Amino acid sequence: MRVAPRDRLIVALDLSSVEAAEAMVKRLGETVSFYKIGYQLAYAGGLAYTRTLADAGKQVFLDLKLHDIGNTVAEGVKSVSRLGATFLTVHAYPQTMKAAVQARERNLQILAVTVLTSYDDRDLAAAGYGAGVRATVAERAKNALEIGVDGLICSPAEAANLRTIVGSEMLLVTPGIRPAGAEIGDQKRVSTPAAAIQAGADYLVVGRPVVAADDPKAAAEAIIAEIAQQEAKE
Repeated sequence: MRVAPRDRLIVALDLSSVEAAEAMVKRLGETVSFYKIGYQLAYAGGLAYTRTLADAGKQVFLDLKLHDIGNTVAEGVKSVSRLGATFLTVHAYPQTMKAAVQARERNLQILAVTVLTSYDDRDLAAAGYGAGVRATVAERAKNALEIGVDGLICSPAEAANLRTIVGSEMLLVTPGIRPAGAEIGDQKRVSTPAAAIQAGADYLVVGRPVVAADDPKAAAEAIIAEIAQQEAKE
């Protein structure tokens, strides 16, 4: 995948208002080209802000994790396609993935969420799953590949194994990225930027280590530099 190091960093705008997001984007300037909008901002005006960012030349990852009956998912994907987003997440259930893939328009790429990075084997067992994280992620990845999903959301811990399953055909987008020394917060399966790239990740999603930093631009620049360093070794 030939993507500039800067474009492999996706900064999560996990902020409470469009005004706060606009201020953060302004602080980051040309350093960051790709942003994620999740539940917090999406339901506070972030869906409309997606079009603003896209019109400004930024790429947007809408992390909405759609999951419903097929028709509902399909109609939602069609609506999202008109916002100018690059990525949209859905949960990696076969019916959901099929509906999303069939409904995508205007170059929107569908990413399937395998297992949330805040989950471990005990969490899956508590939810009634018979298999652990590794086996569940692998099974969902195989389904996604067969259905034609564009990429997977996975923790850095699963990236290397997923590459052996999906090869180079699918994008791997990894949240749970924490620079060395950063607090892990509510994540359980985390990695440094360099380790995630080495494991086969195409894009890294980073939130608090950038947006909560005293100097967000410097924090983003440091992560981009780490990505570039790791690329140079490969």
